[in-house]
Amino acid sequence: MNQPLAGFAPAPVTARMENHGNHMLKVAMQTGNDLLARVGSMVAYEGFIQYEPNPPAVRQVARDWITGEGAPLMKCSGDGLLYLADYGANVVVIDLNGDGISVNATNLLAFDAHLTWGVERVKGLAKFAGQGLWNTRISGQGWVALTSRGKPVVVDCGGGEDETYVDPDALVAWSPNLKVKGKRSFRAQSLIGRGSGEAYQMAFSGQGIVVVQPSEDSTDRLRVRG
Repeated sequence: MNQPLAGFAPAPVTARMENHGNHMLKVAMQTGNDLLARVGSMVAYEGFIQYEPNPPAVRQVARDWITGEGAPLMKCSGDGLLYLADYGANVVVIDLNGDGISVNATNLLAFDAHLTWGVERVKGLAKFAGQGLWNTRISGQGWVALTSRGKPVVVDCGGGEDETYVDPDALVAWSPNLKVKGKRSFRAQSLIGRGSGEAYQMAFSGQGIVVVQPSEDSTDRLRVRG
């Protein structure tokens, strides 16, 4: 019975966060090293792990969220192995190592609770969305797990003068030090995005990366806050 299933067994733990296959996250939990994860993302765990939905640290940030930017989060604590997933989406694991990342809330799966995080305005896009667009920024020494609807592409902007253009509906995350601006595109309207209104792209420039998924999510990607 065990022989045909041996290839699906989890590998020995080598890092705080790891992929188990393409669609599942494995987290090595330790007392004192808590995790914030998307509510409902737990699929299995080993050991003794407790869950607290909407902990005080999340409520403090959420007081400033007028239209609910950010995913509903739970605090996970304890010792053992925790497995997370999001409806079969691909999982991308990132060791920030002192850097930061700006993430669409719909693509945020989990991150170390000690990291610095909050909601920030996406500069350079206010004229495209009235009051502006907002995203979740995470930084510090620790781990972050993102989801992607399909295998993503990671574009290195390279620090040159050329800009990288991305459909907002396919955007997952980007380096927060990149410069961002919007670009209207009437001629490309039939090719970019799925809305019937004026099409636009996000243009990135500078030194850093942009993570793009091969799917245009029909939900609000970057929410407008009035």
